Order: sequence, then C-alpha cells, then structure tokens
Amino acid sequence: MPASFNLITDVPGLKVGHAEAAAVASGVTAILLDRDNVASGSIRGGAPGGRDTALLEPEMTVSGLDAVVLSGGSLFGLDAAGGVLSFLRQAGKGLKIGSATVPVVAQAITFDLLNGGDKDWGRMPPYWELGWQAAAAAGGAFALGSVGGGLGATTANFKGGLGSASTTTASGFAVGAIVVVNAVGTVTVGDGPHFWAAPVEQAGEFGGLGSPPTVAPGGLELRVKRGAPPSTTIAFIATDAIMSKAEAKRLALMADDGLARAIRPAHAPMDGDTVIAAAMLRRPMTNAVVDLTEIGLAAADCVARAVARGVFEATALPFAGALPAWRDTFALPEVAP
Repeated sequence: MPASFNLITDVPGLKVGHAEAAAVASGVTAILLDRDNVASGSIRGGAPGGRDTALLEPEMTVSGLDAVVLSGGSLFGLDAAGGVLSFLRQAGKGLKIGSATVPVVAQAITFDLLNGGDKDWGRMPPYWELGWQAAAAAGGAFALGSVGGGLGATTANFKGGLGSASTTTASGFAVGAIVVVNAVGTVTVGDGPHFWAAPVEQAGEFGGLGSPPTVAPGGLELRVKRGAPPSTTIAFIATDAIMSKAEAKRLALMADDGLARAIRPAHAPMDGDTVIAAAMLRRPMTNAVVDLTEIGLAAADCVARAVARGVFEATALPFAGALPAWRDTFALPEVAP
C-alpha cells in the first residue's frame, strides 16, 4: 500500500491538527488515535518535559492512547493536553471507567520562549485553548513547516518547524513519523544547504540536493544555539503492525536513532528529545524479530526525513533578529518541465 501524502496520517487510524498563536510565536499539534492501539516511548534528552509519559513504559497498566500532543511553550505548554483531553471527552472518546470517560493523552513540549514572540500572556497561557483547537482541526492531510507545535521552533542556524514522512516497508507495513524540530544543534551540514539526513531522502522531499561531496572540517565542529538554551526535538511515530507494548518500546528506541541521523548533536544535556511510538494493531507480524527490525529501521529513517522536511518547509518568524528560513537562504534547484 503506497503512501498517499508522505505524512504520518498514511498510517490508518490517525488524524492530525494544528493551532497557533501568531503573536506568541508558538502553537500546538494534536494527533488523535483510534482507541485500539498500543503505545510506548523513548526519552533520551537530558531536560525533557512531558505529561503522562510515565504510562508509556511497558510495565504500566494502560496500553494505548487517545491522543499525542506536540506543543511549544515549555512547561506552560503542558496545558495543551487539557484542551485535547476535554475535546475528546466531549466526543465520547477515552477509557470507560464506570460512568466516567477518561481520555488518555500523552504530551511532549519544546522550549520556544526566547524566539521573539510576545510571551506576556497575563493570567492564563493560551495553550489549553490551542489544544482544543488543534484537536478540533484534526484530519488527514496537514501542513508542514512553521505550523502547530513547530511555529516557534528554531535550530542553531535556521528556523525550525514541523515535519512528517511516511513509507511502506518491503513486507507491507505502513510506517510514519511527525516531528517538531527545535534542535539545539544543526540539521544542515555547516551553514550550507545540505541536510545531515540526505542519505535517506525520498523523491526530493527536502530539495533533492543529496550530501555534499566532502564535509569541511568546520562542518563537524560543535554548533549550538547561543547560550545553549533548552532545545527539544519531539516526535511521534506509528505503524499499522500488531505489537505488544514491549515491542512498541523497542520501536520507539529504534526510531529515536533517526534524531541522531538528522541532527548534530542530539540528546544533549539541555535537550528534551522524546519519541512516542504507537502500533495501530491492523497488520500481524509473521516473524516478530525480523518484522520489528524492518519497521524500526523504517521508523528511524522516517524520523530523519521528517526532521529535514520540518526545516526545509519552514518560514521565518516576523520579528527583528529572527533566524532565517532555509528557503530564504538557498534557491531551490530548477525543475525540468
């Protein structure tokens, strides 16, 4: 089954929606899941921020999720999960516990408090309402770049953003990723146009430039944001495979490798790098070890591709001193008619 959008929603059972506060330069992305799923996660950044991520561990009782929230706002952004949860409850989605309906929502946040937007929001941050709006907007196709949770995202040298990618494995499993790229380091090789993720690019999805012929010594030097503020890349990956929660944990761990393939450095002390993985329980694996290995490799590649797409599709914030967007810096190659 070939992917139709090159988005995570090519995996059956998922919807994605965005909401933004333009003046704040921050936003929220909500991923809504069909209830029949198994989810786990990997948190390898040194300074993570999240909500209900502990329940993703294999020994915890709850197996699946109703939604995943990827939000800006640092700790203030954790309010977004409340808006998504309330939207789902009103729609009758969630665990049924007696007469109560309790949606299960996991969230990861990024630090975008120093990007030039107006963070003087008064008594109440905007994220609860943004969470509701993002859930209400959820559908199949969605925008990439400076949207949703990626609106305020940055990297060391270019504007960050939200990216997504999907694929179908040789065995027929659908795999997809969605990533908010707010990296402390770089997604490009030095200040040039080439992406670290170039070896896994498909169909020119982030410019088709490939890898540079050589990497100059300066391209391998440590490049981080000035002052190395908290900077987090957060991701959600999914597959249509039937898995146990322990297998979903292994999938998240393998998918996390995609961050290291696309960002230099990854998993740093002030990163909160987090990857949540869900198996949507549609297609049985025939050889669990081999199939899980294949799906995990595809998921890592999708994460790396999504990272590059997030920066490639981003637009600069409209503030003095804002980082340039990749598209504003490099002309795209001419496409033959």
